[in-house]
Amino acid sequence: MEALDDLLGGMTLSGAVFLDAEFTAPWCIASKVAETDLEPFGARPAHLIAYHYVVEGALSIEAHGAPPATARAGDVLVAPRNDAHVLGSGPGLKPLDGDSLVEPADAEGIARIRCGGGGERCRILCGFLGAEEAGHPLLESLPVLLKLSLDAASAGAWVEGSMRYAARELASGGAGAYVSLNRLAELLFAEAVREYMRSMPDDAGGWIAGLRDPHVGRALALIHRSPDSGWTLETLAAKAGIGRSALVERFGRHVGVSPMRYLTRHRLRAAAERLRSGRTSVAEAGYAAGYASEAAFSRAFKREFGRSPGAWRAGAERR
Repeated sequence: MEALDDLLGGMTLSGAVFLDAEFTAPWCIASKVAETDLEPFGARPAHLIAYHYVVEGALSIEAHGAPPATARAGDVLVAPRNDAHVLGSGPGLKPLDGDSLVEPADAEGIARIRCGGGGERCRILCGFLGAEEAGHPLLESLPVLLKLSLDAASAGAWVEGSMRYAARELASGGAGAYVSLNRLAELLFAEAVREYMRSMPDDAGGWIAGLRDPHVGRALALIHRSPDSGWTLETLAAKAGIGRSALVERFGRHVGVSPMRYLTRHRLRAAAERLRSGRTSVAEAGYAAGYASEAAFSRAFKREFGRSPGAWRAGAERR
């Protein structure tokens, strides 16, 4: 898991709990983090991760492209790409629009829902994590939904105890509870990804499976940690502890491209994020990506994204 830990450590995540919801069976809502949920926090991340922590009771969850699942108190559900999903007291119920049930947010930006048919109670905390990089291959490689049972997680008892304490504080209006929950959410996301990797079959393929290959995983971690280093195939293979030909073969098998092609794409993605932020010029973004001239950078950028760096930046500013 060393390569995964390096990648997770290099991701800039920030977020908030935005909804404290209490339902009584039967109930069913459609769920997806919307821009209006982010407004109280002034957040405009490039990538959204949605999550739910089940404080009390149990629920079912359904999403296109994922098998139906159930969750109980102490479980965490994560939608790594904020895909739309349906939460309810059981499968097959007609979902209501969750936004229509939300009560106004409090001073901390946390809204509330209280609804249902009067049966078994379920309470969940809903939040988001925002990543500064859109299209991160780790996030794109994860399934539609992840489920983490804290009683089975390596640090589950401590994290669950902390989450339950913060949830009680939140319910009673305790100061600082939302800060604790936000920090815990980052730990929960990382643990959910680790648990998913541990559960993958040995013969699984793809980018995320490449992290389990000690040499490919090391090469990926090096590229993501230090993309602006003057990597050559020779230096990357040496740091990954494997020969050049073997690295190319194993990297291509898992990731689908050569190590140097992947490095180029990663540098260009990083340049695209710099341009999206509006804090850098085209020339500065190109230099940071390792290009000696703005013209060479512009050609490579257009091949990758179909637009010139200037057009990309202008489009981001309009959004």
